[in-house]
Parts: sequence; C-alpha cells; structure tokens
Amino acid sequence: MTLKNYLYSILLLGLALILVGCQSQKSQSKAKDASWTAVKKRGKLIVATETGFAPFAFKTLVDGKDTIVGSDVDMVKAIADQLGVEVEFKEMSFDNVLATVQSGKADIGISGISITKERQKSFLFSTGYYTAKTTLMIQKSQEEKLVSIDDFADKSIASQKGSIQETLAKEVFSDAQQVSLPQTGEMVMELKQGKVEGILLEEPIAKAYVAKNNDLMISSLDIPSDNSDQYGILLPKTSQALANKIDSVLKPMVTSGEVDQMIQDAFNLSVNQ
Repeated sequence: MTLKNYLYSILLLGLALILVGCQSQKSQSKAKDASWTAVKKRGKLIVATETGFAPFAFKTLVDGKDTIVGSDVDMVKAIADQLGVEVEFKEMSFDNVLATVQSGKADIGISGISITKERQKSFLFSTGYYTAKTTLMIQKSQEEKLVSIDDFADKSIASQKGSIQETLAKEVFSDAQQVSLPQTGEMVMELKQGKVEGILLEEPIAKAYVAKNNDLMISSLDIPSDNSDQYGILLPKTSQALANKIDSVLKPMVTSGEVDQMIQDAFNLSVNQ
C-alpha cells in the first residue's frame, strides 16, 4: 500500500467513526427522552396550573367540593383520556407553574400560557390552541379620564408576574408605576380598591371578570396590535416525545372546533357560577 492510499484509508476510517459517533449520540438523545414512557408507566399526567384564569382555569363548587375547572382543564382531561392516563392537577401561582415545569416536577403546565420566542428557549410548547389579545381593564368611573397611554403617566399598572403582560406593561406604559402580582385575583382586588388604575389581561380573562364585576370595564384604549398571542401547553425542553403524543390528540381537537366550544362552555360557567 502506498503512503497516499494509507493516508486515504485513515481518512475514511476517521469519517466513518465520526458518523457512527453522531448516530450513536442521536440514538442516545432519543433514548434519553422518556417523557411519554414515564407518564405511561406512572399512568398519570401531572399538570401545574394557576386557577385565577377564568375561563381557562378557575375554581368552583362541584357537588359541594371546591374543584379546579375551565377549558384548559377540560382540554387536558380529554387529551389524557385519549392517551389512556389519569390527570393530577397541582395548583400554584403562575410564575411557579413555569418553574415547576422547567424543573420536571410537573409534566405539563396550563392556564392560558402564551407561546413566546423567549419561553421557547427554555420550554417546549404544544401546537397553539387559542389566539388572544391583551386588553386593559379599568374602573368604569375612570372611563373618561383614562383614554390614552399618556393618561397613565405616574399612575399604576398591574400585571401578572412572569406573564407577557408584565413585559408589555413596561414597554407600552413606561411612564406608569409597575405593579407585578402573582395572582390575577389580587390584581382585580387592587383595581377595585383603587390601588392601581389599570390591569393588563388577556381579553377572555378580562371579559370573565368584567361580567361578574359591574364596576369594571375593558378600556377602549388600543394596546399595540402586535400583542396578540397564542396559547400552548407548556412542557420541559426535553419532553419532545410527550409533546408529540399531546399534539396527536390536540391538533384534531383544535381543527374540529372542540377546543373553542370548551372555551365558550367554560366562559358561560365562569359568569353564571
């Protein structure tokens, strides 16, 4: 064998080893994703949720028992049923929902969670199942006084800690005093007591609160049009197998209008309870 052929053979061997190594790494990566296998073996999907997000996730009395309900809850139950597993809900603040899913202490997170580029750096999301926009909720008595963004200079704007509305409040109402609270109910109480002048909330959630509080209203003030967002089920970054299983059930539910009907039914329940 000539030196040239020898070196050529060594080069080919090196390339072959690199290719085998890459394939091995890919196989190991796939093997490590036991997210769906773990859920199936456990027979239960562990779900982190915040319950101040009517109509998506809230609490009401069912047969005399305080129960977590809502369209997100119904949606996840339907998905779990199709996958042949039970569901366990863990209630917590919204920012803790994100942390609990990221740490792997819950398989998924729900409660109208917006799919954002920033969150996609740390999480996986299911297919989007609802598109909402951010609105401003104020007291009815302030309708004629708070008609522009400038009117909120030196006034207080509340948003939920960890939400996209928290970022939006800082960007759009930069001259306002920022109040970040963990629970939606806390923000509504602060507004009703006059401790803040406005709350940024997704439209369906704001509508649900306005329907039950005749002293509150959704402002006609136009929040920037690029604030519309899609909701998705939140998963750990390493749970692609589970995400695929969820999407296999969720996508047909979205296409058929089943999810939209769940949202409407949950909205009716939230305003009539």
